[in-house]
Amino acid sequence: MDKQQNQQRIKMIYQMLFEMATGNFSFRINLTDQNDELEKLSEILNNFAGQLHDIILQSGHINPHYSYQNLVQTTFILDDKFIINNFNAHVPEALYYESKELFQVDFGKFIAPQSFSIWNEKKQEALLDDNYHSTVPLIFITGNNKLLPTFCTISRLRYSDKIIVNSITTILQELLSDTKYEIKTNPEKQLEAVIIQNLYDYILNHLEEPLPTLKELAVQFDSNEYKLKFGFREFFKTSIYNFYHEERLKRSHLMIQQTKIPLKGIAIMNGFNTYLNFYKAFKKRFKYAPSDVERGQNKAV
Repeated sequence: MDKQQNQQRIKMIYQMLFEMATGNFSFRINLTDQNDELEKLSEILNNFAGQLHDIILQSGHINPHYSYQNLVQTTFILDDKFIINNFNAHVPEALYYESKELFQVDFGKFIAPQSFSIWNEKKQEALLDDNYHSTVPLIFITGNNKLLPTFCTISRLRYSDKIIVNSITTILQELLSDTKYEIKTNPEKQLEAVIIQNLYDYILNHLEEPLPTLKELAVQFDSNEYKLKFGFREFFKTSIYNFYHEERLKRSHLMIQQTKIPLKGIAIMNGFNTYLNFYKAFKKRFKYAPSDVERGQNKAV
């Protein structure tokens, strides 16, 4: 496989990490027939995301994504005994611990049992390799007894025995707290949650396309119009169309801020047939025009 294809595969892995950090466990990497480390990592990520997705659905709950808010980066500095020597300001906020409860404590204390084997393996690898760098899924246990799934980058500092653990994650208010993943629920409620979750994921993964009619969605998700309409409102406190419209505009706003894509291109990528329609909807929602959004050094329209 050539260099360009491998770069594309690496890009998809980074995209997967971002999606999972923002709570989107329905995203998947398309696997190839290559038998290499990139393929193995892709398969691990897909399986991990699938397990988390199933666990949440089994609880009879919906898993909302957090693509536009609550993202935090945590950084730990560990010594060669994997004791926490320092950390950034977001760590206590993300893990629900006081700073004094984290300082000079074994990092493994905050790792959930499901991740013990992975963490122990990476510890051994990091001790043997001065240039160590690896990205792995880890689950933390927070101070309020919740599970926090993350993807961590573990690196050795050059000319030092210090180890850096970085992660980008989302502060969730309703993380799973059962460390054995044993959840009992009403079967009817669970089925409803599965349907609404699938509809929710479908909308977020197809924002660039016109929203199908309620009748078409009912056929697609093997349900009926009434259950979709009122089930979605029960879980998300809004209608299906309003959610679709709002998410298109929020994604558009984020893309204006963080990319160099021309505004007309952003409008098309988010399902607006004309720039004029996009302009009107955007200004009505945010009270200012798309061209008024700060784009850093890039001012292209």
